[in-house]
Amino acid sequence: MASQIGLASDWSYKIIKQVGNYGKVYDRNLGAESTYGLDRTGTANALYVDGGLMHPQPIR
Repeated sequence: MASQIGLASDWSYKIIKQVGNYGKVYDRNLGAESTYGLDRTGTANALYVDGGLMHPQPIR
């Protein structure tokens, strides 16, 4: 599907490799590595298995 809109087949891999996954991005901008120091534990930003709203989308 990516090639149909002009993207390389590994476009998502390249993005995650360059900027990190959601957890890395959160920590860098809002979490422990930032000036805000917001903890994801027990919030909507936690992983689904930890009571949050973050869950992977199903792939069909």
